[in-house]
Amino acid sequence: MNKSQDALVLLRQIIRSTDMQEKEISRSTGLTLPQLMTMQTLRLSAPITTGELAKEISLTQATVTSILDRLEKKELIQRERGTDDKRKVWISLTPQGVELMKGAPTTQQDLFTRRFDDIQSWEQSMVVSALERVAFMLDAQHLDAAPMLDIGQIDRPDSQE
Repeated sequence: MNKSQDALVLLRQIIRSTDMQEKEISRSTGLTLPQLMTMQTLRLSAPITTGELAKEISLTQATVTSILDRLEKKELIQRERGTDDKRKVWISLTPQGVELMKGAPTTQQDLFTRRFDDIQSWEQSMVVSALERVAFMLDAQHLDAAPMLDIGQIDRPDSQE
């Protein structure tokens, strides 16, 4: 195999691994990866407003609102109007949401972040540089993407609905 085929195999392995984990998360929790990540953030930072949550997980407020709507339908999160400022809506996990998160799997994203943070700064720069080059070679550098290892639309409807 030549080097370009080696690179394509590695890219395909990353894509397949991401897809397989997404399916496993959905099977074990009934959530999409973005929903799980939203719930993980709520577990650590609740109560929090939609705007603060959106900044925390690097998604638009509209996307987060869509994710929250689906989680609220499943009774995993709750929204409460602020007592001091009625314009603010505070989001937190429900007891069912807390219970679900107890058995939630570690995501590839968490694993990647932990391992990436453990390597030397120069090596981190090399990895980022190589990935930037790959994005350019695939003409993907202009695409807007959240820092999330997920395939497809972030606010897509649940497949179970």
